[in-house]
Amino acid sequence: MSTDTIWSPSSWASKPALQSVEYPDRKNLDSVLAKITTLPPLVTPAEIERLRYQLGAVQRNEAFLLHAGDCAESFDACTQQDISAKIGLILSFSLILIWGARLPVVRIGRIAGQYAKPRSSQTEKIGDKQVLSFRGDNVNGLDPNDRTPDPERLLRAYFHSSATLNYVRGLLTSGFASLHHPRDWSLSHVRSRSLRRKYEQITEGLADALDFSHTIGVDSGRESVPFERGGGRGVLGEVDFYTSHEGLMLGYEQAMTREFPLVGGDANATGSEKPKTGFYNTSAHFLWIGDRTRQLNGAHVEYFRGIRNPIGIKVGPSLGNEELIELLHIVNPEKEPGRVTLITRYGAGKIRDHLPSHIQAVRDSGHPVAWVCDPMHGSTLTSASGLKTRNFGTIISELTSCISIHSDCQSRLGGVSVEFTGELNDEGFSVTECLGGSMELSEDQLELRYQSFCDPRLNFEQSLDLAFLISNYFKEERCGNAKAHDTIKALLGSK
Repeated sequence: MSTDTIWSPSSWASKPALQSVEYPDRKNLDSVLAKITTLPPLVTPAEIERLRYQLGAVQRNEAFLLHAGDCAESFDACTQQDISAKIGLILSFSLILIWGARLPVVRIGRIAGQYAKPRSSQTEKIGDKQVLSFRGDNVNGLDPNDRTPDPERLLRAYFHSSATLNYVRGLLTSGFASLHHPRDWSLSHVRSRSLRRKYEQITEGLADALDFSHTIGVDSGRESVPFERGGGRGVLGEVDFYTSHEGLMLGYEQAMTREFPLVGGDANATGSEKPKTGFYNTSAHFLWIGDRTRQLNGAHVEYFRGIRNPIGIKVGPSLGNEELIELLHIVNPEKEPGRVTLITRYGAGKIRDHLPSHIQAVRDSGHPVAWVCDPMHGSTLTSASGLKTRNFGTIISELTSCISIHSDCQSRLGGVSVEFTGELNDEGFSVTECLGGSMELSEDQLELRYQSFCDPRLNFEQSLDLAFLISNYFKEERCGNAKAHDTIKALLGSK
């Protein structure tokens, strides 16, 4: 496919768009999208360029990417408690990874915009009634009687995203991420004694290291003072955090795409007096193309090829080597670093049939990419009671295989993409949506606290199980243990 054609934020409209939504009231849709084009950006070009730079470090194996959050957000979950729990879990997970790997972690949340979901069918049967499929809170309602796509929900999605992002920014700039009190992030929710002790060992070691640093005068003293008492943020009190969602609703994405002068190293690349400009999707820092919408001649690929944001591409078993390389040529013809992240999601039983050839094909093409493992989406099953679930052991199996294959192919896994949640019920218990983990969640326990209206998510304990397993592998590798690879295979295989 040629990339010589002129791109614009609306050029996607001339291409076939899978997973599109049919709105009965097109006039209202046009009115809503026109309104959204006038609303302020949610993120800035400088933040987007900063993420591109950091993802370049991931591609060079100088950092590790954690892409995590809900399968799909809901408007009702836009609360102080839910947002704090999500961010706390992401911070805890990343701290565990940093402690073991001694690598910076790039944190991208599936948050502040991850409302839409693709569906395999336009309709579904509920009881004796055939209704339109639920497509996410920004399209229609979960109630079977509220399935007509409503454009006003796009506007509500913007404001819920804005409220979520505002609170996230507030948390992260007012001491919530301070390494002086990491216990506050999620330790109170961890009910597994073994996990609690492992996490306490990290926080105790961290506290000791910070105390030593303060004693020898490494910090100015202000970093150890609470933010609300005039303490400085510094490297110990503030972290970079980025938002993401799947770029499904192209009308909305177009409305949030704005032209800005380029910032950073590319700003004066032409040497001309007129500064270069670029089109930024200002609804999120990072967007990805799903496995269902990556057609070479499709609307989604057409849209994604023109935005400056770093992008993810879901890579599944149906994607051939030649098609993958052609896709990379389309979205990153200049082979710019930090631009493309490949998120593999084959399933534990298929990963060895596809990942090695994909790694070789990309290497031969010369395209810089970050390789990220999504061990969730190929691992979904249905329980005897009819609930969608995932088995922790199967998730671990795919992740283990991914690490092993990259090692065998002289490549390296650059990150993980997981669906987890910090949601708790009124009694403070985690959700029960995935089987297994250190708490050994069984099938008859799924209905206890099954809260997802989309795909099943790892809960607090299962998420920290996963974090420690990855961290232990990288710690052994970092310490020069030649058997680190065998150790993690044995450890993960036991799960």
